[in-house]
Amino acid sequence: LSILLSLLVPAHTTRSPDCGGILTPSGLRYLAEVSKPHAESVLRQDLMAPPAPDPSPTSPSSRNQIISVKVDKFSLTLIPDTGMRLSIEVDLGITSAPSTTKEMRLSILADLHVDMNPEGNLELVTSDCKPTLEEVQSTEEMDRSAPHKSSGSDVDKQINVEKICLEVSKLLLFPNERLMSLAAPFPITPSCQVQYLPLAAPMYSEQGIIISLQTTFQVAGTVIPLPVSPVPFSMPEPASSSPSHLILAFSEHFYTSLFSALEESGALNVSLLSSLTTATLAERITQMGSLFQEDLPVVLQAVTRSSPHVVLEEDKAIVKLFLTAQIGAGSSLFQSFLSVNVDVTARLHLSVADTRMIISVAAIEDIELSLASSDVGPVLAALLEELFLPTIREEVPAQINVVLRQGVFLPHIASFTYTDVNVTIHKDYVLIPCNLQQEARTG
Repeated sequence: LSILLSLLVPAHTTRSPDCGGILTPSGLRYLAEVSKPHAESVLRQDLMAPPAPDPSPTSPSSRNQIISVKVDKFSLTLIPDTGMRLSIEVDLGITSAPSTTKEMRLSILADLHVDMNPEGNLELVTSDCKPTLEEVQSTEEMDRSAPHKSSGSDVDKQINVEKICLEVSKLLLFPNERLMSLAAPFPITPSCQVQYLPLAAPMYSEQGIIISLQTTFQVAGTVIPLPVSPVPFSMPEPASSSPSHLILAFSEHFYTSLFSALEESGALNVSLLSSLTTATLAERITQMGSLFQEDLPVVLQAVTRSSPHVVLEEDKAIVKLFLTAQIGAGSSLFQSFLSVNVDVTARLHLSVADTRMIISVAAIEDIELSLASSDVGPVLAALLEELFLPTIREEVPAQINVVLRQGVFLPHIASFTYTDVNVTIHKDYVLIPCNLQQEARTG
């Protein structure tokens, strides 16, 4: 993760990463493991397809036919500073006559890396590919002077090894369509979306493949300007290599930006029904009686007056909300009689379900109420707290949690989900080590 420090220093203030991820060597091993059956299926389809009609007058009995394809070895390893190496060994069963079968071994060694294309999407690129084909054994006992060469050239006519190299990246389960899905926009609320944009091609270190991302939030289809991060996002180096497949990291700025986007979309504006009525309030605030002749329910309409702020400490995440509550009465025609500034400091609980981060307001640590304006004369702070604090303490977290309950999609590629997740909160950032799991396909 030390490379992340230098990687995440922004070249421009507008292109500053606020989150990132590291695909570890064990994550690469898992991707190779789940890609193996897929690779076998693709190779079987390519290699066992019926050959095109041969115009030359050769006897049908001499034509080679591949009757079995089995991927024996499929590995993906990290080459620090360069990329990945894909190594595949495929056993082929070949028949050229009813009584003659032989076994060939197709070996493919390819160097791959992930590039950023002009559209800003990540794509898997093959930089080098070496296919070799050799005979393993034959049912023919006849001694041949150069069995490898002769059998290889016979079979080469049927096996287009160059074509396999051209499409070698398709043997992996994360082709370019899936890599592009990493940058797809995901919904948070009906009017608010999040998008993770890669800032550059990944870096390759001994720790793994490091991707830095910048989050953008859209409200009603428009990208909103976010608060400027005071410091570039950086993470410390872990003490040892991680057994997890993937390590995701999110900066304090990411969470503040998320709540700012929710505030911009109006999702944090809440209407709170109090247990009080105008008649019960009139017993404490005498001027209420002259405003309302009938007994009406009291409602608090809270709106944000400035952007929320998230603070991350060791094992602790806090959100600070700055609201103004209009306190009034009437359901169809709302008539405000008090305006109160409400500053709420609340603990956040973070967890992960599938590919979403579930954020909830867990407990309110502090609430400050102050009178902004009044149509019923001066009201002491102590009385404001006595009358309205219970409703605010209970209802504000409950209503914000309704907004947040769907969770926020994490950066992920299609058809993989996250398991064995461990969310750890540190000063200035959140670390999420997890394992990848291929989703079961139905149908």
